[in-house]
Amino acid sequence: MKRAKAEIVREWGPFPGSKQVHGVTFDGTRVWFASGDGLHALDPVNGMVVQTYPVAAHAGTAFDGNHLYQIAEDRILKIIPATGEVVSTIPAPGGGGDSGLAWSDGLLWVGQYLDRQIHQIDPETGAILRTIKSDRFVTGVTWMNDELWHGTWENEESDLRRVDPTTGKTLERIEMPEGTIISGLEADGGDYFYCGGGPGGTIRVVRRTPIT
Repeated sequence: MKRAKAEIVREWGPFPGSKQVHGVTFDGTRVWFASGDGLHALDPVNGMVVQTYPVAAHAGTAFDGNHLYQIAEDRILKIIPATGEVVSTIPAPGGGGDSGLAWSDGLLWVGQYLDRQIHQIDPETGAILRTIKSDRFVTGVTWMNDELWHGTWENEESDLRRVDPTTGKTLERIEMPEGTIISGLEADGGDYFYCGGGPGGTIRVVRRTPIT
């Protein structure tokens, strides 16, 4: 298994009125993050929050190219980014025990924190299509091109893990510094991850470093 130390290149927050950061996603222009009672859009150029919608936002966040998806307790909301309108909902597979959320190839991927697993689900019905297991608590989930990654947070330690999307086997680890945690997780489509800092209320930008 490949291993590297995380290189944190930038940190945003804490943000006024937001005590924590749960899910994180990126729409190509803005970084969206969930804070429990709101969904916020951040300008990654200046680190300022430019939009807030008062929707329940308790865990993972995802973007499909047109709509945002947000875990709200035991439901997943489908949201229009320009207005904040919730256009539909589906049941979350964990019934409230869900963590990360990602979009890839027309399907949603949902992390299950304590169950240490990731479900692939139908975004129209919420039906579970398949499940892969992890050996650590699963927080954020994201795809970096054709690679499936998830965050961990266990025993006050966190890392980023690239896993085989069929077997769940860990292929690569990026270890976060001591005292930092990962809640939400999103890849920017290039060389960086956006990592939610949980109760610290921050978002850290981590470079995918060369393997050492």
